[in-house]
Amino acid sequence: MLNFIYYPVSWIMWVWHWLFDHITPNTPGGDGVAWALSVVFLVFTLRAILYKPFVKQIRTTKQMQEINPQMQAIRKKYANDRVKMTEEMQKLQKEHGFNPLLGCLPMFMQIPVFIGLFHVLRSFNRMGAGTAMPFGSPASPMTAEETRSIGNYAFSPDQVANFLDARLFGVPLSSYITEPVDQFQAFVQKGEVIDFTRWQIAVVVIPLMIVASIATHMNSRASVARQSADAADNPQTRIMNKLALYVFPLGILATGPFFPVAILIYWVSNNLWTYGQQHLVFGRIAKEEEEAKLAKEERNKANAPKPGAKPGEKTKHVVSETVDVAKSTDLTKKSAATTEADATVVEKPAKPAPGQRPANRPGGAKQAGNKRNKKTKQGRKR
Repeated sequence: MLNFIYYPVSWIMWVWHWLFDHITPNTPGGDGVAWALSVVFLVFTLRAILYKPFVKQIRTTKQMQEINPQMQAIRKKYANDRVKMTEEMQKLQKEHGFNPLLGCLPMFMQIPVFIGLFHVLRSFNRMGAGTAMPFGSPASPMTAEETRSIGNYAFSPDQVANFLDARLFGVPLSSYITEPVDQFQAFVQKGEVIDFTRWQIAVVVIPLMIVASIATHMNSRASVARQSADAADNPQTRIMNKLALYVFPLGILATGPFFPVAILIYWVSNNLWTYGQQHLVFGRIAKEEEEAKLAKEERNKANAPKPGAKPGEKTKHVVSETVDVAKSTDLTKKSAATTEADATVVEKPAKPAPGQRPANRPGGAKQAGNKRNKKTKQGRKR
């Protein structure tokens, strides 16, 4: 029914097992390490694919915290009108480009992967059909020989037998604490004695349960610590915080005995990745916000008036500079005009030599004419 999930999960796990199988020793312990690493890197592959949606989830969460006061105001204003409240909420989210589904996408995408991995791991041992969860159980029970001779999705029968023979800390990877003893026979070849006990499984499973539970609590605690005060005061947020901090970690402890060793390895590695990724992404976002804040402060400093200056002095200073430039231009033009006028003045003639008539001097002819007129007037009087 969910083959579209089971086959991709098994193929990714197959690729990583093929790689690590060429590195680790060809022993039950070495094979156990190769299979365990294939589960771990299956988790890392999934989380790497979900990295960008995870970053969007963090940004969406921070954006929701920023608009939370406005959302609270809308709830208070339209407390008696649910339709109007919904319309205003959608309008506010559209204005800020807020999409609440982005915050849930990484979590929703991990659920089918967990279901697929759980089913594939349980399908290595098909002797217990119908004894576990519906999505984790094989279709029908098989004998130990049939289980070891039939493939499991992307894995061949030889790889199935290799997985069943592999040991991690002395126990099979698909074994679990509450597994019936008669199903232990699938983990050994026909005629061989079972080389592990339920107590040995518990010794491996219980520490993994505790580590997975603590890691889940620490990741939730880190997320809660980054919430704003307004978001933390929200009643729905407080309920979700309590679930994440206490109920989910306790749920791992309660359900751990029913899950295979490999599933607990999945939980531990998934929580370790989440812990490191949270610090990386939150640190990156905090750095971007700090750089944006510094850039804004620099712009404000550049646009602010100088100490002691009035806000209007900047304009006056510019106008004064314009007037000075105009005056300087006028003076330059006047100086050029004066120089040109001086250049056009006619030079005076040189002083005449002794005995020479000053006929060529300007005004000389006029003076001679004046003397003749005076003599004529004197003759008439006589």
